[in-house]
Amino acid sequence: MATAVGSAATLANPGAIRSQISKELRTKANDFLNSRRNANNLLDIIAHFQHCVKEKQSITAAVLTLEVVFVEVLKRREMCIAGVPLKPKDESAETKYREWLRQRYEEAMSLILSSFESEKPAEAAQALVSSMKLLAAEGKHPLDKCDEPCKFPKQRLRSILQKLVSATKSQSTLLQRFKEYSEYLDVVFYSWKLMQQLATRAAFANDVFACNYLELINVLPVTKDLHDQQKLLCITQSSGESSQPECFDYAPVKKCINKVWMCLMQWTDDIQEPVHRQMLIILLERILPHLEKPILLTDFLMDSLDCGGPVSLLALQGIFTLIQKHNITYPNIYEKLYSMFEPEIFHTKFKARLFYLADIFLSSTHLPENLVAAFVKRLARLSLIAPPQDSIIILHFIGNLILRHAGLKRLICAQAAIEVSRDPFIMEERDPTKSNALDSSLWEVVSLQRHAIPAVANAARFISQPLPTTEWDLSSVLELKEDDIFDQEIAKKSKQYALAFERPQSLYLPHDDKVKQYWKLF
Repeated sequence: MATAVGSAATLANPGAIRSQISKELRTKANDFLNSRRNANNLLDIIAHFQHCVKEKQSITAAVLTLEVVFVEVLKRREMCIAGVPLKPKDESAETKYREWLRQRYEEAMSLILSSFESEKPAEAAQALVSSMKLLAAEGKHPLDKCDEPCKFPKQRLRSILQKLVSATKSQSTLLQRFKEYSEYLDVVFYSWKLMQQLATRAAFANDVFACNYLELINVLPVTKDLHDQQKLLCITQSSGESSQPECFDYAPVKKCINKVWMCLMQWTDDIQEPVHRQMLIILLERILPHLEKPILLTDFLMDSLDCGGPVSLLALQGIFTLIQKHNITYPNIYEKLYSMFEPEIFHTKFKARLFYLADIFLSSTHLPENLVAAFVKRLARLSLIAPPQDSIIILHFIGNLILRHAGLKRLICAQAAIEVSRDPFIMEERDPTKSNALDSSLWEVVSLQRHAIPAVANAARFISQPLPTTEWDLSSVLELKEDDIFDQEIAKKSKQYALAFERPQSLYLPHDDKVKQYWKLF
């Protein structure tokens, strides 16, 4: 093989070199499949693969060649060895050849799996696709017991999953490619069964491994709807009749999900902020509805609530779910919510979630007025330094809170009686009921009526007009962006057309133009 590669290296075009190598590999593969006398061709292909890995050359041609070879070998059942109990091992040439093929197969699979760590995403993706095709072929044409159908090749899948949760390299791109196989019931079923075997406390302490492991959980479906598709990757055959492997069932998968997540909850000591955040996102969006005892998450969520930043916000959503659906109580929840409204929240991508949750927490009309007034004043103060799109959200939110609590109208009526320099509201107070908000006024909203951006000024004018009878729809402005405000203003101005009062006679300026009086244009 080295001679063939060396002769191809004389070509000037790198693309032509790769094409020539690929052609030579296909020729060797065809010769091997056509006759056992060319068995050494398989060794040449594997040696070329190893050479490419060592020299950091393209491995795509070698991966594809090995895929074609072993898919065909599996179809022919040339690696199948039927052992008979209580009988001595068969030492015939045929058995030795089959054993030799198996060794080469395991060697090739090891090389393909090691290619998951390739620096080139295309090569890593091709290695994943080829390994899954070989897994499917192995499931349809099992290696052992030729006369009986084989179950799903779980150990082969485990080897693939172990490479996907690498501890040395982020496999986010490759895991998204693996998501294509999540439509197969058997792949999802056995992946969840193997998940608990892939991680340990020591392994999860590695941030790279933890992120890959959580990403793998994120790409695996957990819904019951998948069962309706009845789509399988491995369908074994026996005597010409198809027999499906163990069917996907939601109950055992749910049990596996609970085991996996309970293990993760025991490994959360000293985890880094990115891992902590990703764990909360997956818990809230994917896992929480499938847990049998969500109440066991209480300590984890309450500890997360004290971390600050996006982690606290995500934990707040989890606690809200437990309060709403599982009747837990958290005495200082409004103080925690109050402390989250800081200027830094406007620079995180979770700010829309905070406003959404705050709107739900403050939706009750039975809350004390001094508590709600503190939120109104804190939001009004933050609106002075918030970006324009966030100021509009805050102003709509303040209006809704005033509509829910009629007693807060005193904040509007007192705006002329209190000077800004003597505002009794204590912004630094952490307890909202002690902030003296009810003795203050909404002078901040009045000042925003002179905002440079018309959209913000218009939103602030509600305080000087009769209040509407219905609340503003916050969902329509939660995703508002600064570009949207600019586009709206441009759309308004574009309706004003420039008119020419004098019909132009030529390219020159009008006859009464001042420029023409002092300058002559040629």
